[in-house]
Amino acid sequence: MVHKYLGLGASGLVCLFLLAGCATTSNQRSENESLRNQVTTLEQQLQQKDAEIDSLRKALSKTTEEKFDAMRGERAGGSMAVPSVKQIQTALKNAGYDPGAADGRMGKNTRTAIRQFQKDNGLTSDGKVGRKTWSLLEPYLNKE
Repeated sequence: MVHKYLGLGASGLVCLFLLAGCATTSNQRSENESLRNQVTTLEQQLQQKDAEIDSLRKALSKTTEEKFDAMRGERAGGSMAVPSVKQIQTALKNAGYDPGAADGRMGKNTRTAIRQFQKDNGLTSDGKVGRKTWSLLEPYLNKE
């Protein structure tokens, strides 16, 4: 019935469907190729970003290692820059302050002992062992 309206015979109608199918296939191929190009571009951008992230991670790791090395490194005179909590506790105990057990944990007793040591030595009593506090406390590390 449709072929009567279009003025086509049965064979013309079949041709029309085939031509329509070819146009659709051609459009799909074009869309697929466009999508493949977009995917390729995105994959390249992703590889670039991954390389950038790796580079940043390496730089961060290097910077972090350098900072820790500097903190753990030695100052002039061979003294340590950053003592462990256990070393602080040992030095406080040897200096006559009670930090509690030398367990390596910065607890209330250790902070109280640090504050008292700082106060007695004319330092800011903040409970933190910075360079000034450690420079005065470190000589007690190996004394008993």
